[in-house]
Amino acid sequence: MDHIARRAVVDSEKRGRSRAMTRLARRRWSNRVVLVLSGLAAALGAGMLIWVLWDVVAKGAAAINWAFFTETTPPPGEEGGGMGNAILGTLKLIAVAALMASPLGVLIGIYLAEFGREERFGEIVRRTLDVLVSAPSIVVSVFVYLLLVRPFGHFSGWAGAVSLAIIMLPVVARTAEEMLRLAPDELREAGLALGMPYWRMVLAIVLRATKAGVLTGILLALARVAGETAPLLFTALNSPYWPDTLAEPTANLTVTIFNYAMSPYERWHALAWGGAFLITAGVLCVTIFVRVAFRKGGRP
Repeated sequence: MDHIARRAVVDSEKRGRSRAMTRLARRRWSNRVVLVLSGLAAALGAGMLIWVLWDVVAKGAAAINWAFFTETTPPPGEEGGGMGNAILGTLKLIAVAALMASPLGVLIGIYLAEFGREERFGEIVRRTLDVLVSAPSIVVSVFVYLLLVRPFGHFSGWAGAVSLAIIMLPVVARTAEEMLRLAPDELREAGLALGMPYWRMVLAIVLRATKAGVLTGILLALARVAGETAPLLFTALNSPYWPDTLAEPTANLTVTIFNYAMSPYERWHALAWGGAFLITAGVLCVTIFVRVAFRKGGRP
C-alpha cells in the first residue's frame, strides 16, 4: 500500500510538472507572438511617419528660397511669389495667442496645484480643461466665430488668435499644475517658515523652482497650435496681403496651405509643400529643443 501511495504521489508530481512546462511553453510562444505583432505595429507606424516626412522634405525643401520668405502669395496662375505674408501672419497670431493663454494658463495651474487640490470647484475646472484638451479644434473655431466674428460682421486676426489661445490654454494649465505638484513640500515649508504669505511663497519659490517645466508646457502648446488649420477657417480666414493689422482677415500658413493644396495650379502646389515643410521643421525644432533643454522635465 505504501508503494502504491508513493507511486501515486510521484505520478501526480510528474503530471504537475508536465502541466507547468506546457503552460510555460504556451506563455513563451504567446510572448513571442505579441512581441512580433508589437514590432510590426511599431515598424508600420514608424514607416508611415518616415514616409510622410520624406515626402514633405523632398517636395517642400525645393520650394524654400529667399523669395519664399520675402514675397506675398501669388495670384492664381502666376509664377513667382512666396509666403512671406502668411509666415508673418502666423507668427503674429501665435505670439498674440501665447500672450493670451500663457499667463492665464499658468495662473489656473497655480490655483489647481496649490489652492484647489481638494476643492470641488478645482475639480470642476480640472475636468473642464480635460474636455477642452480633447475637444475638436473646429468646434473651438465655430464657437469663436459665433462669439467674435458674426457680431462684428467680419473676420479678423484677433478672432483667430483667441481661437488658438483657447486651444493652448488647457495644455498650459494642466502642464503647469503637474509641474508645480512636483515641487517638494520642503520648499513650501521653508518659505512659510520665513514668514512669507502663501501666495508669495508660491510665486517666489515654487514657481521659480519649476519654471523649466512650465516653460516646456508653453512651448509644446505653441508647437501644437502652429499646425492648426480649423481654428482659423472661421476666424482669421486668409488674405493675400501683408498683415499690417489683426483687425482684418489675416494671412496664415495653415489656411494658405489648405487652399493651395486644393487648387489646380502647380506653383501653388509647390508653395503648399514649402509651407508644410516649414511648419514641420519648426515643430520638430521646438520639440527637440524642449527635450534637450528641459531633460529633467522641470523637476526642481
